[in-house]
Parts: sequence; C-alpha cells; structure tokens
Amino acid sequence: MPKEHWQKLPMCHKEAEKLDIILTCDGAASVGQVGHEVAVKITKERSEEARMCCLSAIAAGSKPHIEIAQKAKRLIAINGCGNKCTSKILQGIGVTPSFEYTMVDMAVEKVPTLDFDSKDVHRIARDILQKMYP
Repeated sequence: MPKEHWQKLPMCHKEAEKLDIILTCDGAASVGQVGHEVAVKITKERSEEARMCCLSAIAAGSKPHIEIAQKAKRLIAINGCGNKCTSKILQGIGVTPSFEYTMVDMAVEKVPTLDFDSKDVHRIARDILQKMYP
C-alpha cells in the first residue's frame, strides 16, 4: 500500500489517558503471532479509541513507554502462551491490566511456527472487542 494511504494512529505518548493501550506478546510461535495480529486488528478497527504500544520498550525500562502503560485509559494485556510474559512485564513495573487475555486459554494451540489461522485472529479480536466495547 502506498504511504499516502497508511492509517495514522494517535500518538500514544500524548494521548494515553484517552486511549485503551494494547500490549501484546510477539513471541516466535503461533500463539505469539496470533496475539500480535489480534492487537493489530483491534488497533486498525478502533484506532480512535485503542492503540497497541511497544511492550519491548517497557521491558527495556523506557520511561516514556512505562508512563504510557501507567496513564492508559484502560490497559489490555495479550499473552501468547502460559508464560504470560506481557502480564509479567506489567507486574514488574507495578501495573495491573484492565483486561488480560492468553491465546492458549482461548483455544489457540502453541506450535513452533510463525504461521497461524486467521480464523483465530478474527474470533479472538471479535470476543475482545465485544467485551471492551459492548
């Protein structure tokens, strides 16, 4: 897609208080990839209200990114597998998510692949959106 057609997102560091911030696993297995794509789908569908933000920057101790997580209107944590890395990173900075989802608990099999079933992405994104925006 040409750059002039790219969807612009709200600046999460400037508008965190007004946004639902999504932090997600992007692990190198099917469940991490599903979680990532769910976050992308929610961000694209609800870009005025929800936006994914950089979990790895939080884990690296980036103060502006930690502040985004602390200031978010609501914080959505998406974990891939039972390790729940997203939730543990947030716990490490003393932040409790408003919503927490784990892909293996939502009937996504953890397989050592970067491939995934787009039906899982659509199903889980729909479920999360219905809970967040009834």
